[in-house]
Amino acid sequence: MIQEEKKNIGSLFDSIAKKYDFLNHLLSFNIDKKWRKKATKLLLPCNKLLDVATGTGDFAIEILKQKKAKQITGIDLSKEMIAIGEKKLANLSMTSFIDLRREDVSNLNFSDNSFEAITCGFGVRNFSNLEKGLSEMFRVLQPNGQVVILEFSYPKNPIIKFFYNLYFTFVLPLIGKLISKDKQAYKYLPLSVKNFAQRETFLEYMQQAGFQQTTNRSLTFGICTLYSGRKN
Repeated sequence: MIQEEKKNIGSLFDSIAKKYDFLNHLLSFNIDKKWRKKATKLLLPCNKLLDVATGTGDFAIEILKQKKAKQITGIDLSKEMIAIGEKKLANLSMTSFIDLRREDVSNLNFSDNSFEAITCGFGVRNFSNLEKGLSEMFRVLQPNGQVVILEFSYPKNPIIKFFYNLYFTFVLPLIGKLISKDKQAYKYLPLSVKNFAQRETFLEYMQQAGFQQTTNRSLTFGICTLYSGRKN
């Protein structure tokens, strides 16, 4: 089921695009904003940055606000998410600094060594082919370039994990369904996290793609993990 959903991930996010930002902040109690700020602080200032699975552009916007990149290209498979992101950028007068486009991370239309840094917020678990996606990210990253990734994960503490699992498995899909009117999308979310390679296992995928100096840091009791690496 998960792999089938990933093949149509653009359409899945198209269906919830209008309510995505509202639900994202509501269901995470606005903690997602703090996670992006922490991730952005890890970045060294650069000229050109690629934001993979940009969605409606929240990560790219935070990066620009912190002046960590002069030009940002955000890519996503969902045309509806990109359309909403473009409206946000226009309202913030950021369209000349952030370019959103529809791209598949498994087959990027960029030359080798095109970007000084790459970010991805809550998107790697949706890659239809994780190894290919990471390899493409590595290919378009410049030598000495930096990659920073945010992704959901499961807490290690058994008590926190128990209550988190209840919320993630029952409460979140119900609220998501009621507000977005899409039953399947918010069923997919907890399943995609449960089935995703986490922490040290994901670092192994990064290393196989070529990234070095890889690290992972748990945020908010481990419900989110911040990964980083470099292309030497």
